Parts: sequence; C-alpha cells; structure tokens
Amino acid sequence: MVAPHQDSRPDARTPTLGRVCDLVEELWPRSLAEDWDAVGLVVGRREAPVRRILFAVDPVAAVVGEAVDWDADLLITHHPLLLRPVTSVAADGFKGDVVHRLIESSCGLLTAHTNADSAIGGVSDVIADALGIRDARPLQPAAAGLSEEGIGRVGELDDVCTLADFAERVFRLLPAVAGGVRVSGDPDGLVRTVAVCGGAGDSLFDAVRATRADVYVTADLRHHPASEAREAAVAGRPYLVDVSHFASEWLWLPAAARALERALDDHGLDADVRVSQLNTDPWDFILTP
Repeated sequence: MVAPHQDSRPDARTPTLGRVCDLVEELWPRSLAEDWDAVGLVVGRREAPVRRILFAVDPVAAVVGEAVDWDADLLITHHPLLLRPVTSVAADGFKGDVVHRLIESSCGLLTAHTNADSAIGGVSDVIADALGIRDARPLQPAAAGLSEEGIGRVGELDDVCTLADFAERVFRLLPAVAGGVRVSGDPDGLVRTVAVCGGAGDSLFDAVRATRADVYVTADLRHHPASEAREAAVAGRPYLVDVSHFASEWLWLPAAARALERALDDHGLDADVRVSQLNTDPWDFILTP
C-alpha cells in the first residue's frame, strides 16, 4: 500500500471527491453524453478529500503513473477506461492494473468524454476558438441541451485564406505527434467556412456538407469515408484536414483545468489542478516518401 498524504486532515477549502463530481457535472453535464458513452466517476470514494487533480486525455499506465507520482487525489481523463463491458478487473490485465494502482494510491478516476465534446467551452469549442472561427454553432445539436450545445462546431474565419495556409495554422496549433496533419484538397483553394470536430468525426459528413463548409477538421479519417467524401464533394469542398485524435482533444485540457479551478474558487474551494504533458498518441514514428 502507498503511504497516505503527509497531512490527511482536510481544511474548509478542500473539496471532497463528491463535491468535485458535482462541479464537473455543472461544467460538462452527463445528459450531454452520447447513449453509448461511459462517463462519470470510475474509481473513488465520494467522501475522500481532493487536493490535487490531474487532467489527461487517456487513462493509460503512464498517465496513471504520473498521477500517482504527483500524489494526485483525482485523475480526470477525456477517454473512458471502461467504455466496453468487462468481466474482471484482475491486476494481470492492463485495465485491472490501472484500477488497482489508482485504488491502492487513493486516487480517483473520473471521465468527461462526449459530454465534454458537446458542452459549451468543450473540445470543439476550444478548437474553434484557437483557429479563430467566429459565430461557431454545433454541427449536430444536442438532443437535450441548449442550442449552443452539441457535437462539432462550424463557423467562419475573419479572413479568407488558402487551404495550405489554413492547414499550416492547424499544424502549428496542435501538439507535435508522429502522424502530423494530412490534407485533402487544392492547396490554393480558398477557405472561409470551417467545420471542426475533436476526436473521430467521420460520422458527421452529412452535417458538414449541409453547412457548405469549405473545410472539415477532424481526426481518425478512415480510407473509405474520406474517399467517399472526396467523391461527393461539390467544387472540391469540403476539403479535409485529418489530425491526431490525441492532439485534437489535448487542446481542451488546459481550458478544462482553468474552468474547474474557477468553479472551485467560486464555491470557496481550492485544489491544485495540473494538465498532463505526456504524449499518449499511440504512434511513435512515421515513414513518408
């Protein structure tokens, strides 16, 4: 067992895990999550004090190790650990080992996934803001939410630019990963209306076409959906910018950490909130012609 914190006595400004969960619910409501998703508290006792919170994209072993080494009380990840049903969390499997390390280290685990995608100030909003997209609106409005909530965003740039220049802007914005940025379209084609979706967004092509977007920025574009999108394009549009799944969602973490810090402070609470700097993109290198 890992030794407890040097001072286990919480003061009046130290939130409990349950209180942090309540604030997370206010920021990224579970009602916005997709039906297939698994969000919320995965590991932890709600009455436990929370002094240190680490944000990360993936609940992988290296991230859990970072949380444990930092003596974090809570790890908040974008991606779920237990998205698909499991029948065992024995420590001889990698998911079970993660669960055991968290429990043995008194560190909770909480997931904010598609609820954080849809929420105001969520993943796609952060990407849109960083790219200078104004008047952003959802590509797929939330079934039960405000008009500003939903999956993906679409809006306009202040100034028209070429696809090549826009792709360079995307490249410079994202964390460096092996796969870089892939682009489909005329480098000299003009871009004004931009659609974005953090994470895998090939299910939204119909919505993107309906907006008449000049370019669509998303991740994990597979061969067939991308090929069909090119064949269905009108005057070559929408152009496609395919980015790293990890990189597109990492952008949200600093904004999420700041939002939670503000929420804690508004309620007279305090915790040390940090964003993991680990690159958990699964690819290590790429060969190109």
